[in-house]
Amino acid sequence: MPVNELENTSGQLQVRLVIEGTLKPVANAMVQISYEGDPTSKMQQFITDESGMTELITLAAPNLEYSLQYSEEQPYAEYTIQVQAEGYEDVEVAGTEVLPGVIAIQEIEMRASVPDEEFERIVIGPHTLFGTYPPKIAEDEIKPTDETGEIVLSRVVIPEFVIVHDGVPTDTSAKNYWVRFRDYIKNVASSEIYATWTDAAIRANVLAIMSFVLNRVYTEWYRNKGYDFTITSSTAFDQKWIYGRNIFQTISNVVDEMYGNYLSRPNVKQPILTQYCDGKRVSCPNWMTQWGAQSLGEQGYSAIEILRYYYGDSIYINTAVEISGVPSSWPGYNLNQGTRGPKVQQMQEQLNVIAGSYPALPRIAADGIYGPMTEAAVRKFQSIFGLLATGVVDYATWYKISQIYVGVSRIAELR
Repeated sequence: MPVNELENTSGQLQVRLVIEGTLKPVANAMVQISYEGDPTSKMQQFITDESGMTELITLAAPNLEYSLQYSEEQPYAEYTIQVQAEGYEDVEVAGTEVLPGVIAIQEIEMRASVPDEEFERIVIGPHTLFGTYPPKIAEDEIKPTDETGEIVLSRVVIPEFVIVHDGVPTDTSAKNYWVRFRDYIKNVASSEIYATWTDAAIRANVLAIMSFVLNRVYTEWYRNKGYDFTITSSTAFDQKWIYGRNIFQTISNVVDEMYGNYLSRPNVKQPILTQYCDGKRVSCPNWMTQWGAQSLGEQGYSAIEILRYYYGDSIYINTAVEISGVPSSWPGYNLNQGTRGPKVQQMQEQLNVIAGSYPALPRIAADGIYGPMTEAAVRKFQSIFGLLATGVVDYATWYKISQIYVGVSRIAELR
């Protein structure tokens, strides 16, 4: 089979195991993967490395065209993953999605084993562009601010966590999940758009997703209605978040690069409630359509041009003034060889803490001097966590280091 044809009909999957409630890896676990479309297919087995990861696994996937253009054909293959690790409960994930030509990342939180406890089985529901979900109930994109208690935050803040209610607002039986904001965005984007789309279409949709949830955060929308959560997983009210689902590397990279951004209008303080629909099975005049964004991306439109096409020329990209839970904010410039100062030292100290949980990461002198050893450690960090291994601490790398540092050092205190 020619290389380009193989790329169009296969994708890659990497399974990553962490201890529940942390980002600490689980090494030497047995991971078994089987194809859901064929019960007789051979099960593949892998062992996680010291960073809690399997190798990149090449797996069969449908033709690329099914995810680039609207089609009745399912554009992704579904796999079942079974995990066994000494000292932890067995886990099974059914429905992990693999798209052609991109990397799927299935992170699984491992729980300490409890006598007589049954193994956990996670079932990932269908993608919103393929499955059937209720359409969004229309709302005003800007919420009124003149009523007492309507707005409780004084500025736009990126929260460390959002609380996701896994059902419609009135469903009292639905669970609430504490989800890291960054992970929430990656989950929703992986649930609502295809990672095979153009970079511009992915960026436009990620910005719309981030702006929507930040409007919910800023206006305390559900708390002002007496609920104890930030947002729901219902497509009728909010966005689709799916417990335990896999994400995709292309989407993850865009979220990391654009983390902290949202959409604004002139003289409006709150993030815009950017509503959208698929544009094929559901129409939504004056909102962005997901398939329309992909079409414009293929025509060469940039992300902001796509957004302005749907939401008007007055919309622009803004940046939050604060990111909660991060030890210190982005310095505003890249750190690389020759850079010196407290920001370098802080980054070095965080890498050393991370190295305590990820042995593949070398420890370095926290001297505030960005030398060859620091560059090598940064490069290794980037390779472990799916970033472009440049050895330079750019915006995305800075916040990824902060995220992993928080996840391995003080997550228990936050929970």
